Amino acid sequence: MKFYFVRHGKTEWNLEGRFQGGSGDSPLLEESYQEIKALGHYLQAVPFDAIYSSDLRRTQKTAQLLAEAANLNLTIHYNEALREWHLGKLEGAKIATMSAIYPSQMAAFRHNLAKFNNRQFEAESIHQTTNRVKEFITDFKDKGYQNVLIVGHGANLTASIRSLLGYEPALLRALGGLDNLSLTVLETDDFETFNCLTWNDKSYL
Repeated sequence: MKFYFVRHGKTEWNLEGRFQGGSGDSPLLEESYQEIKALGHYLQAVPFDAIYSSDLRRTQKTAQLLAEAANLNLTIHYNEALREWHLGKLEGAKIATMSAIYPSQMAAFRHNLAKFNNRQFEAESIHQTTNRVKEFITDFKDKGYQNVLIVGHGANLTASIRSLLGYEPALLRALGGLDNLSLTVLETDDFETFNCLTWNDKSYL
């Protein structure tokens, strides 16, 4: 089975440099619409069996526009398990401001999650945010699908996908995160071992 992971389109808070976790949300920028359309056209050749999306507004809109552009006549299933990392007190805050106040913790969140103290910000732990996605993916084991499209979020998907690939916590975000409207493809035969076929791809533009 192949999972096609897409990060949502760029939003107002992305542009403003704000943390936008599982509770925060802001509208997509107009500039995202053309990229979504281009990605949809790029995915037209894939015979998808199902589409799933986080239930937050920015992912719902991305999934809807993507399905339309790809001519996918499928129901979009919205699921809380695919929400962005719940970031507690960081939600909506300027990244630059928090980096100035908590330099070591913000560096840890970006580059070494093993050192990130989620309790300090009343945020989800690494295990909580990645395990809910792992359980969600595992539920597909007996569905008999071949190709599944999933629209989610940057921090959560980056950590969750690398967790599925067997990375240690310190390395889950160390190599950089997923860009808005990037495509990442994982393949598995047994839901124990996952292979990355495509990572953070925007070659469709």
